[in-house]
Amino acid sequence: QVQLVESGGGLVQAGDSLRVSCAASGRTFSRSPMGWFRQAPGKEREFVAAISWNGGTTYYTDSVKGRFTISRDNNKSTVYLQMNMLKSEDTAVYYCAAVGAITRPSDAPSRKNDYDYWGQGTQVTVSS
Repeated sequence: QVQLVESGGGLVQAGDSLRVSCAASGRTFSRSPMGWFRQAPGKEREFVAAISWNGGTTYYTDSVKGRFTISRDNNKSTVYLQMNMLKSEDTAVYYCAAVGAITRPSDAPSRKNDYDYWGQGTQVTVSS
Protein backbone atom coordinates (compact mmCIF):
# COMPACT_ATOMS: atom_id res chain seq x y z
CA GLN A 1 0.00 0.00 0.00
CA VAL A 2 1.00 3.58 -0.63
CA GLN A 3 -0.43 6.58 1.16
CA LEU A 4 -0.26 9.93 -0.61
CA VAL A 5 -0.89 13.31 1.00
CA GLU A 6 -0.97 16.48 -1.08
CA SER A 7 -0.35 19.95 0.29
CA GLY A 8 0.37 23.47 -0.89
CA GLY A 9 -2.82 24.37 -2.68
CA GLY A 10 -4.46 27.74 -2.26
CA LEU A 11 -5.92 30.86 -3.81
CA VAL A 12 -3.65 32.87 -6.11
CA GLN A 13 -4.01 35.46 -8.82
CA ALA A 14 -3.49 34.87 -12.52
CA GLY A 15 0.21 35.07 -13.34
CA ASP A 16 1.30 33.93 -9.88
CA SER A 17 3.26 30.81 -9.00
CA LEU A 18 2.43 27.98 -6.62
CA ARG A 19 4.09 24.71 -5.67
CA VAL A 20 2.09 21.70 -4.57
CA SER A 21 3.70 18.73 -2.88
CA CYS A 22 2.82 15.10 -2.40
CA ALA A 23 4.34 13.11 0.46
CA ALA A 24 4.31 9.34 0.06
CA SER A 25 4.56 6.60 2.64
CA GLY A 26 4.31 2.85 2.47
CA ARG A 27 5.93 0.77 -0.23
CA THR A 28 9.08 1.74 -2.09
CA PHE A 29 8.37 5.24 -3.39
CA SER A 30 11.68 5.42 -5.19
CA ARG A 31 10.54 2.70 -7.65
CA SER A 32 7.15 4.24 -8.45
CA PRO A 33 6.44 6.58 -11.37
CA MET A 34 4.39 9.49 -10.07
CA GLY A 35 1.80 11.66 -11.71
CA TRP A 36 -0.28 14.77 -11.13
CA PHE A 37 -3.87 14.97 -12.31
CA ARG A 38 -6.51 17.65 -11.86
CA GLN A 39 -10.26 17.85 -11.86
CA ALA A 40 -12.26 21.02 -12.38
CA PRO A 41 -15.93 21.23 -11.38
CA GLY A 42 -18.14 19.36 -13.83
CA LYS A 43 -15.17 17.95 -15.75
CA GLU A 44 -13.32 14.68 -15.97
CA ARG A 45 -10.09 14.16 -14.07
CA GLU A 46 -7.28 14.93 -16.50
CA PHE A 47 -3.59 14.24 -16.72
CA VAL A 48 -1.21 17.09 -15.93
CA ALA A 49 2.32 15.71 -15.56
CA ALA A 50 4.26 12.54 -14.79
CA ILE A 51 7.78 11.62 -13.78
CA SER A 52 9.60 8.31 -14.00
CA TRP A 53 10.91 6.68 -10.84
CA ASN A 54 14.48 7.56 -11.72
CA GLY A 55 13.48 11.17 -12.39
CA GLY A 56 14.99 11.08 -15.86
CA THR A 57 11.75 11.26 -17.82
CA THR A 58 8.99 13.82 -17.48
CA TYR A 59 5.84 14.22 -19.50
CA TYR A 60 3.31 17.06 -19.59
CA THR A 61 -0.05 17.76 -21.09
CA ASP A 62 0.19 20.44 -23.77
CA SER A 63 -1.68 23.10 -21.84
CA VAL A 64 0.95 23.26 -19.06
CA LYS A 65 4.15 22.79 -21.04
CA GLY A 66 6.60 25.59 -20.34
CA ARG A 67 4.66 26.66 -17.21
CA PHE A 68 4.63 23.61 -14.91
CA THR A 69 7.53 21.47 -13.72
CA ILE A 70 7.27 18.10 -12.02
CA SER A 71 10.13 16.88 -9.85
CA ARG A 72 10.77 14.36 -7.12
CA ASP A 73 13.02 13.83 -4.15
CA ASN A 74 13.30 10.13 -3.48
CA ASN A 75 15.17 10.74 -0.22
CA LYS A 76 12.12 12.63 1.07
CA SER A 77 9.55 10.41 -0.70
CA THR A 78 8.01 13.55 -2.12
CA VAL A 79 6.93 14.68 -5.57
CA TYR A 80 6.40 18.32 -6.46
CA LEU A 81 4.52 20.29 -9.07
CA GLN A 82 5.83 23.80 -9.58
CA MET A 83 3.20 25.89 -11.34
CA ASN A 84 4.16 29.22 -12.88
CA MET A 85 2.19 31.76 -14.90
CA LEU A 86 -1.04 30.34 -13.53
CA LYS A 87 -4.25 30.91 -15.45
CA SER A 88 -7.87 30.81 -14.35
CA GLU A 89 -8.30 27.61 -16.35
CA ASP A 90 -5.78 25.91 -14.06
CA THR A 91 -8.34 26.08 -11.25
CA ALA A 92 -9.03 22.53 -10.08
CA VAL A 93 -8.44 19.97 -7.39
CA TYR A 94 -4.95 18.58 -7.94
CA TYR A 95 -4.30 14.92 -7.19
CA CYS A 96 -1.06 13.03 -7.06
CA ALA A 97 -0.94 9.39 -7.99
CA ALA A 98 1.52 6.51 -7.84
CA VAL A 99 1.98 3.49 -10.05
CA GLY A 100 1.91 0.20 -8.18
CA ALA A 101 3.21 -2.09 -10.92
CA ILE A 102 6.84 -2.72 -11.78
CA THR A 103 7.91 -0.36 -14.56
CA ARG A 104 10.97 0.50 -16.57
CA PRO A 105 13.12 3.28 -15.10
CA SER A 106 12.06 5.68 -17.86
CA ASP A 107 8.29 5.10 -17.76
CA ALA A 108 6.14 8.16 -17.03
CA PRO A 109 2.53 7.13 -17.67
CA SER A 110 -0.20 9.58 -18.59
CA ARG A 111 -3.30 7.38 -18.32
CA LYS A 112 -5.38 7.36 -15.15
CA ASN A 113 -5.73 3.59 -15.33
CA ASP A 114 -1.95 3.17 -15.05
CA TYR A 115 -2.04 4.56 -11.51
CA ASP A 116 -2.98 2.49 -8.49
CA TYR A 117 -2.78 4.91 -5.57
CA TRP A 118 -4.29 8.37 -5.23
CA GLY A 119 -4.13 11.19 -2.74
CA GLN A 120 -7.13 13.09 -1.43
CA GLY A 121 -6.40 16.17 -3.53
CA THR A 122 -5.55 19.80 -2.88
CA GLN A 123 -7.55 22.76 -4.21
CA VAL A 124 -5.85 25.30 -6.45
CA THR A 125 -7.91 28.37 -7.30
CA VAL A 126 -6.63 31.01 -9.71
CA SER A 127 -8.52 34.29 -9.78
CA SER A 128 -8.42 36.39 -12.91
